[in-house]
Amino acid sequence: MVQCLIVDDESPAIDLLKNHIKAFSDLEIIASCYSAIEAFEIVKKEHVDLIFLDIEMPVLTGLDFLKTLKKAPKVIITTAYREYAVEGYDLDVVDYLLKPISFNRFVKAIDRYYERLPVTPSLTATSTKEIVNESFIYVNVNKKNIKIVFNDILYIESLKDYIRIHTQHKKIVVKSNIGKIESQLPISLFIRTHRSYIVALNKITAYTQKDIEIGAIEIPIGTSYSNQVHALVSS
Repeated sequence: MVQCLIVDDESPAIDLLKNHIKAFSDLEIIASCYSAIEAFEIVKKEHVDLIFLDIEMPVLTGLDFLKTLKKAPKVIITTAYREYAVEGYDLDVVDYLLKPISFNRFVKAIDRYYERLPVTPSLTATSTKEIVNESFIYVNVNKKNIKIVFNDILYIESLKDYIRIHTQHKKIVVKSNIGKIESQLPISLFIRTHRSYIVALNKITAYTQKDIEIGAIEIPIGTSYSNQVHALVSS
């Protein structure tokens, strides 16, 4: 669980960040405060993994607060001012978000946070693969952003102007096209087998010259995809 601290002198900004954070099951808000002085006391007493930090605050600015920390947690700047961006990145912040912060932009910042987490050298190849497989995307269904963990996906099929994502637990229909979703998936985990299908490599149980099997499900291999598919699954 990622322990998060929100530091901002405006209540609406704090409320917005709280709503964004609640969409992530692995993020936990341990505190929110209205000044860098309060934040300093919290960081001294509590374990904090990630700070969402405003810049323009009374008494002590967010950047000055960051400079006072000997061993700072990861920081995502949240501000209405562009002019501090260079200084923020000089302080090695994870990301620099301009208000008002959209949910999509927030998701990208969280992805950058996870990308910067160190991988323990003692991890085996298998456990490293499992960590990669726990990456995810959000898809929009009826104005709700739904989290899809890559490792839950079995396959994806095209339905003209929609796609159906088949996971281990449910099927999700999204207004999108298969090319767009393909661009959001890691090529190490998924392969396009047909103009209408994308398959999770680690869910393949058998294959022939003409199709891929995931358990009892048969998914066709398109002629133009055949060489690439067979080269990958047989390697």
